[in-house]
Amino acid sequence: MKASWNGQIVAESDKTIVIEGNHYFPPASINKNYFKNSATHTTCPWKGVASYSTLEVNGETNEDAAWYYPDVSDLAKGIKGYYAFWKGVEIVK
Repeated sequence: MKASWNGQIVAESDKTIVIEGNHYFPPASINKNYFKNSATHTTCPWKGVASYSTLEVNGETNEDAAWYYPDVSDLAKGIKGYYAFWKGVEIVK
């Protein structure tokens, strides 16, 4: 699977985990050059607290377009540190 935005692949892996319709990419599969930490956090009742990253690609910014769970509940331990995307990031095979 590939995650792309603004003409660039920001993550690529054949080992994504699909939860609630979202592909979660392993941490090693992201292109860290495009990711900037965000101060945004949200809470999922069964996964835990999500942290967000902003994508910066080709001079464009996509605020909080990626999220991950640095610490997870026991129910979500398989996606600890994995990244998922929204806000126009395309996920394709």
